[in-house]
Amino acid sequence: MHFGTLGYEAMRSIGRVSDLRRRLPAAVTAALPAARDDLERLVRIPSIWADPAHAADTRRSAEDVAELARDAGGRDVRILAAGGGPAVVAHWPAPPGAPTVLLYAHHDVQPTGGDDLWTSPPFEPTERDGRLYGRGAADDKAGVMTHLAVLRAYAGRPPVGVTLFVEGEEESGSPTLTALLDEHREALTCDVIVIADSANPAVDVPGLTTSLRGLVDLTVEVAMLERPAHSGVFGGPVGDALTALCRTLASLHDERGDVAVSGLVQGRSDAPPDPDESTYRSDAGLLPGVTLIGTGSIAERSYQKPAVAVLGIDAPRTDDVANVLLPRARAVVSLRLAPGDDVVKAQRALTEHLEAHVPWGAQVTVTLGTGVAEPVSLDTAGAAYDAARRAYAEAFGSAVVECGLGGSIPFIAEFARTFPGAAVLVTGVGDPASRWHGIDESVHLEMFGRGVLAEALLLAELAPSVS
Repeated sequence: MHFGTLGYEAMRSIGRVSDLRRRLPAAVTAALPAARDDLERLVRIPSIWADPAHAADTRRSAEDVAELARDAGGRDVRILAAGGGPAVVAHWPAPPGAPTVLLYAHHDVQPTGGDDLWTSPPFEPTERDGRLYGRGAADDKAGVMTHLAVLRAYAGRPPVGVTLFVEGEEESGSPTLTALLDEHREALTCDVIVIADSANPAVDVPGLTTSLRGLVDLTVEVAMLERPAHSGVFGGPVGDALTALCRTLASLHDERGDVAVSGLVQGRSDAPPDPDESTYRSDAGLLPGVTLIGTGSIAERSYQKPAVAVLGIDAPRTDDVANVLLPRARAVVSLRLAPGDDVVKAQRALTEHLEAHVPWGAQVTVTLGTGVAEPVSLDTAGAAYDAARRAYAEAFGSAVVECGLGGSIPFIAEFARTFPGAAVLVTGVGDPASRWHGIDESVHLEMFGRGVLAEALLLAELAPSVS
């Protein structure tokens, strides 16, 4: 077993809170080398559940996570599914009077975006300048190993009850999560939920995510002709579907770059201070001379306002074109919703906008996608948040920054509905340079270690004997 130095008998002999907290850093330090090795082991598995060609890899990833959970002392370790990606559930029973904390992460990953674009192979973990590069290194296999490293540091006997829940289809929008929760509600019941799937403001500054944008996507198809038509014979009087589609998509933003879809909500909570713009541009990979779009502060645009993007267009490759007017064209449109918006209303607003802006009488068909997540605003009051602020500030040596996140995590709204009394803490295993979903994704290894210590301290804070 890859346990740290804080054995169960030693823990039982600790009679005072100060002793427990003093021993935790050493136990975490002892657990980190094996956690790093196992993080690399998981990164090597191309668990892209969204790609049917990698379904077996995703199942293998779940099997490895289950094995690691058993190795960390987990009981009743199971691989569960409700017609979708394989999830892992394991239990560490609560000591008498202690709460149960559900630790969440996901083991499925995004497609690579093109292996040849990576500096090093995406599924061969590589360290450069203190960062570990590889698809899933940050999002979210670092989250998986954060939880497991904490449980190893506690020698498989944490001071609170723990349920480990590692999802297998988060990157696909968690389409079967509701069914999974309905079927296994009792096994997942908890008092506190810790979600290791967000980002810190910087590698040495801990973050707690207090709101997340929602997500809807759809496919829009524009049709103008029964069949391809000769562009010389008919071009001029007759338009083509791809041009009509492009004009439709261009209507999604106004001239300043703000989303032009009517009826969407804009958040109203106070935004944190803006990041340095040059650093922000570098983290995003903006080319020289390219301007930021939209209005308001960067933080407001990132967390409190809707955002829309065209994720893909079906069109002939430039090497395969012919001199014909295309009869049909389609695109996938993704809309991020500000906290406080409603998924159904937003889908309707986006659909109506696209239908109203298709030019030249072209026929339009809109099909709703499966990528759906409700926006979330979290209640940050209460003992669990107070404990998290203390634990993360101690581990990082810096005060916790609480702010929104522009991304979406479908799990949060689902669990908040299923377990309304549980406090939800969203913690960071990445930082702005992690390039989640992008080329050369990475996790900062020193920050990873701080995150493990912070979560270990959090469990100690939540235990009745140390409260």
